[in-house]
Amino acid sequence: MKIASFKVDGKSSYGVVTDDGIVDVGARLGGDYSALINVLRSDAPEKAMGRVKDIASHNPVDFSLNDVALESPIPFPEKIICIGVNYGNRNDEYKDGTDGAQYPSVFMRTPGSLVGHEQNILRPPESEQLDYEGEIVVVIGKAGRRISEANFADHIAGLSIMNEGTLRDWLRHGKFNVTPGKNFVASGSIGPWMVTADEISDYDSLAVQTRVNGELRQDDTTANMIFKIPYLLHYLSSFMELKPGDIIATGTPIGAGARFDPPKWLVPGDVVEVEVSGVGVLRNTIAEES
Repeated sequence: MKIASFKVDGKSSYGVVTDDGIVDVGARLGGDYSALINVLRSDAPEKAMGRVKDIASHNPVDFSLNDVALESPIPFPEKIICIGVNYGNRNDEYKDGTDGAQYPSVFMRTPGSLVGHEQNILRPPESEQLDYEGEIVVVIGKAGRRISEANFADHIAGLSIMNEGTLRDWLRHGKFNVTPGKNFVASGSIGPWMVTADEISDYDSLAVQTRVNGELRQDDTTANMIFKIPYLLHYLSSFMELKPGDIIATGTPIGAGARFDPPKWLVPGDVVEVEVSGVGVLRNTIAEES
């Protein structure tokens, strides 16, 4: 089941995406279930998700995808957690001693740094070094501390996609500080929806590709991850409580624009597509921030 958060006529809602459009579930449930994150945070999330599925199967679509503006599947999560340098051959790009790292590299993003599907990613006036990073996103469905790798799947609501856009020169303003380069307003994207976990059969064979203006730049699978999804949930939940609606971006493969010679920075008019098997395609155009 594909569940999208969207805005139409100035109002935010969420619904189930079908071949014909979107069934507006938020409008029909309302109240405590007026937003997708409230469904995940409810006292009985499996029952609530069952109601979402039931409504979608017994009602016609309310909008075509062209009628709505798709937002982040979880517009205001408590946490957006990102993992850096998490595909084996990316270490060859860095040549900085990250080979054989014992633990993941972790940093955070803010909701305002990400836009939805088909919305413009903005290149700020402070830098021309805007880069793309196609990533698979885990959406947490069940809270947990010290989650065991064996039980990781119990805590996943579904998967989405991120273009974890980065201003490369702003990553190096401090010795250990990547936060500025990762959090420019509208510098990345997420979406187009969340595919529920019941449709994911194997987390070790998910493919991710990134295309810029139709040119394939990144192409890899989760089999090549250094720290795989079960371990990421285990490690992160060791020092923080993962909560329903939290988002984990799991790292990007080799092929970011910074690693070409000369670098291939994104410029206004470029179209970036990130595709994840079983999830879909996240598409955005680059625009100049006014």
